[in-house]
Amino acid sequence: MSNRITELFGIEYPIIQAGMIWCSGWRLASAVSNAGGLGIIGAGSMYPEVLKEQINKCKSATSKPIAVNIPLLYPSIDQHIETVIAEKVPIVFTSAGNPKTWTSKLKDAGIKVVHVVSNSKFAIKAQEAGVDAVVAEGFEAGGHNGREETTTLCLVPLICKAVQIPVIAAGGISTGRSMLAAMVLGAEGVQIGSRFILSVESSAHENFKQAILNTGEGGTALALKKLTPVRLIKNRFYEAVHEAESKGASAEELGNLLGRARAKKGMFEGDMEEGELEVGQGVTQIGKIMPAAEIVNEIWSEYKTVKKEMCENDII
Repeated sequence: MSNRITELFGIEYPIIQAGMIWCSGWRLASAVSNAGGLGIIGAGSMYPEVLKEQINKCKSATSKPIAVNIPLLYPSIDQHIETVIAEKVPIVFTSAGNPKTWTSKLKDAGIKVVHVVSNSKFAIKAQEAGVDAVVAEGFEAGGHNGREETTTLCLVPLICKAVQIPVIAAGGISTGRSMLAAMVLGAEGVQIGSRFILSVESSAHENFKQAILNTGEGGTALALKKLTPVRLIKNRFYEAVHEAESKGASAEELGNLLGRARAKKGMFEGDMEEGELEVGQGVTQIGKIMPAAEIVNEIWSEYKTVKKEMCENDII
């Protein structure tokens, strides 16, 4: 397949693996890239020296394009920027911050820049900042989320209408069928997170992977909206947050409750009750843990099959 996203990144399929903290290290990123998608190293959970090591290991494991996701709200961002420039990372996805801050510096270094947005206002700002593409991330997504709670179904066409640069859809997409739906809405690629947590190569703790497999409909909820909205599996920590929020807790009080390394405790160390377990609503469509290459191939195969069937039946 060839479109603006595959051409921009130099990839075979417009399938992008999300840069998830504590889950997407070099093993996952290289496996997705080797399979024809775009693998992303999630820098949000990494110290600068760890990120450098991850990039170098990823380069050794694949000759295909790779990317790094840098959430702009985390510490050491300036060092991460210097690292991706020094290591000649070809693509950077930024999120959770102002794209104006670093886009020009990255572009001057020859790096393609993509910014994650949750509404058309910020999509326009990202385009004005000079990014090459945007990710339109709907309310269904795991991890950091938009305060507007706009679903992917509504968000993608809004952003496609608002900007001229390519749009990548994210949020609740975990199958080839949902990928096709996003493309019909105007997206030229999809970014998938939760499905890749359940890959063999994911660095997520096995307890977290099993918790995802056991999470049914309604098993996740958006929380911490006074801080940075995040979709969580409902566990003891989530219930404590929910109770605090129902009593009108301030951002400071919620910050104290969250504390430090709460996500690491859950997703990387395997504490399923006191950890912060970030995952999207698409988990209900994931049935098993698979190698990342098989996930890419399954999504792409289903996408082509369903598209062909719908064309033959004059549905699209």
